[in-house]
Amino acid sequence: MAQTILVIDDSASLRQVVAMTLKGAGYDVIQAEDGRAALALLDGRKIGMAVCDVNMPNMNGIEFVKAAKQLPAYKFMPILMLTTESQESKKEEGRAAGAKAWMVKPFSPSSLLNAVSKFCAP
Repeated sequence: MAQTILVIDDSASLRQVVAMTLKGAGYDVIQAEDGRAALALLDGRKIGMAVCDVNMPNMNGIEFVKAAKQLPAYKFMPILMLTTESQESKKEEGRAAGAKAWMVKPFSPSSLLNAVSKFCAP
């Protein structure tokens, strides 16, 4: 059975590109448009990892990471931040919240798959 990856980004077109890239590599993908919607998907289903933007309405990526890490079933779920943010202070904030990796947009599909494969095999 393929690993499921949760893709969280307020840009529908970016979610689509990420989802197509991951599905093409054999992953199952579920999507959310912000942290709040993503949190609602953490309902006990098995999710191999999350790929999450930082800047989103309602609940940003850092807030999502903190909230997800409070849930026993998802405490150890790896979260890759995929964002336009490249400042060291933001990366540090993400690490402190529990994010496992940081990738700056724009990204190449191969670099995304390379990063994802370190945490989650299809």
